[in-house]
Amino acid sequence: MEAVTAIKPLIRVAAISGSLRKSSFNTGLLRAAIDLTKESVPGMQIEYVDISPLPLINTDLESNGTYPPVVEAFRQKILDADSILFASPEYNFSVSALLKNALDWASRAPNVWADKPAAIISTGGGFGGGRSQYHLRQIGVFLDLHFINKPEFTLNAFQPPQKFDADGNLVDEAARERLKQVLVSLQAFTLRLQGK
Repeated sequence: MEAVTAIKPLIRVAAISGSLRKSSFNTGLLRAAIDLTKESVPGMQIEYVDISPLPLINTDLESNGTYPPVVEAFRQKILDADSILFASPEYNFSVSALLKNALDWASRAPNVWADKPAAIISTGGGFGGGRSQYHLRQIGVFLDLHFINKPEFTLNAFQPPQKFDADGNLVDEAARERLKQVLVSLQAFTLRLQGK
């Protein structure tokens, strides 16, 4: 007799890195998250959304309720996503200018962040980007983003054992397992908020 397994609905996640660096560890976390969903988190599909082409926020670029094409395309990706995964480096105890710019563009009327479940992951020195997470959560209150509370994911990239290779890929298995738990939590929270 065959066992019947329930198929989870597909959760589409927009993944955004607040770093431009080619070998960014934060972007490496997103690559690892994408790999993990293919390997061991069925029902979740993550799309990396590049925010580097966005112009600096400037309302003079808005015309008759429309935005520059690159901004419109970005806003549509956020609108189409079921949830958001942020990889947020820490700059001066806050989010990067790059990430703040993306947050601002997508918050313009109508706010496409509204009612989206979200999770934050970060890595770096010291506290592993944790302060940027707290600031992003604060910004998210105004944007009507709904962040998972647990598990938190911060990673000191410079403490042994080695966490990343020279290309910024996550190689630490314990960190990969912690990252997987964030994805599982985001998936469950998204389904709960969707009433599924």
